[in-house]
Amino acid sequence: MALSNEQTTSPLLSFPSTKLLFHAAEHQQTYKSESTLVSVLPVAKLPEEDRTLYKGDATSLYVLITTSTIFHPQGGGQPSDVGTVALASSPETAIFNVDSARTSASNPGLVLHFGTFQGEAGASIESGSVLIQTVDEKTRHLYSRLHTAGHVLGTATRTLLEDKIEGFDELKASHFPDSAGCEFKGVIEGKWKSDIQQSVDDLVDKDAEVRIEWWTKSDFRERKLERLLPSDEVWHAIGIYVDQDGHDVPSEDVIDDEKTRIRVVNIVGSEVYPCGGTHVPTTKACGKVTVRKIGRQKGISRISYKVD
Repeated sequence: MALSNEQTTSPLLSFPSTKLLFHAAEHQQTYKSESTLVSVLPVAKLPEEDRTLYKGDATSLYVLITTSTIFHPQGGGQPSDVGTVALASSPETAIFNVDSARTSASNPGLVLHFGTFQGEAGASIESGSVLIQTVDEKTRHLYSRLHTAGHVLGTATRTLLEDKIEGFDELKASHFPDSAGCEFKGVIEGKWKSDIQQSVDDLVDKDAEVRIEWWTKSDFRERKLERLLPSDEVWHAIGIYVDQDGHDVPSEDVIDDEKTRIRVVNIVGSEVYPCGGTHVPTTKACGKVTVRKIGRQKGISRISYKVD
């Protein structure tokens, strides 16, 4: 028997996309922002692919959906922000603890704020309520340092070894505190560790500006950085109509991938990365970046690191 549309269609598809406030350059060190409540849902009522985004006991958890968010959801190698939500009418009294923010699996334009209400009245707040979102500043700052440090490590390693390691290329990275590391194509022997550390130290000490920018495909081509261009399919999914500073501009009925932009992080004078994460303003703001070890498996090398 065929399933009805109600059974096969996620209820989250009807909600508008969440505006990602943390994407803006001016909000990299912003930890509090106003938003409007779209919906409150018990986690138990989410589609299965969204319920499983939360790995702990979700019995008493709810999800807040808001028009915008200052919370960076887990993704791109960066952990989720944590923090609180309060009513704008009583901003000093938190009513909701955000344990995890995740991008919806059934509606990728939506950010889900998983957490618990403080007290019984919180779960009865109504759509349209004006909220104050507050990110835990200490945690966010650590994650931003780690993320920028990962790009510093990638830049330093590429600069040092791109012409020395056969088949060299940068792959994925993790910026979690206990498992931070960058993966590279090619076999990087342990003898390079001290040189990589020195290259990292030099870039940190340079105190290079870490700039958030929004590039068109032409921007990549003009800078001869075609190697960084995502596939056409990925670009079509993530490219948006904004100006070079990330501010909204009028969209077109038919999306033109040559006019949309994607977000990049520019370590000025060194390297550029397509990236949706949060960052510190300069390389020196990473603090001490230590290369921990170099591992190798099946032609892939992983360099782990930490920040102090």
